[in-house]
Amino acid sequence: MIVSVIGESSATTQNENYAFEVGRLLAKSNLILACGGLGGVMEAACKGAKSEGGTTIGILPGINISESNQWIDIPICTGLGYARNVIVARTGIVAIAIGGAYGTLSEIAYALAEDKPVIGLNTWELMKNNSFDNKIIRAQNANEAVEKALEQILDK
Repeated sequence: MIVSVIGESSATTQNENYAFEVGRLLAKSNLILACGGLGGVMEAACKGAKSEGGTTIGILPGINISESNQWIDIPICTGLGYARNVIVARTGIVAIAIGGAYGTLSEIAYALAEDKPVIGLNTWELMKNNSFDNKIIRAQNANEAVEKALEQILDK
């Protein structure tokens, strides 16, 4: 099973720490990690996964494998720029969003549009018709984020 980890490429230290731990816990749960393959949250999550012998997939915006972070096992060059966010969102059975800028917001939207569960850790809040949209499943820490992702996988 594959879980997409999405988040900002220029991450805060807190979000990098969350991402590392999420990646580590996903690998310990024998789940494959897919991400956008670049730096920040993506790199930290991959580094965490590799620390436990996990497998990582990087869905890259460009056509050059050397763009990927050093922790990517399987780089996929798309040449699609931000349009690759659709692929990142669709690849995982569940998405875990950590922090994030507008690219992350688009991945959250694509995942939700596909009825894929999104676990949110220090990420966007959504509003619709002046009230909060509770489609993002909130987590308070990395352990809770992975636990909630596993619950969603078991419900599938």
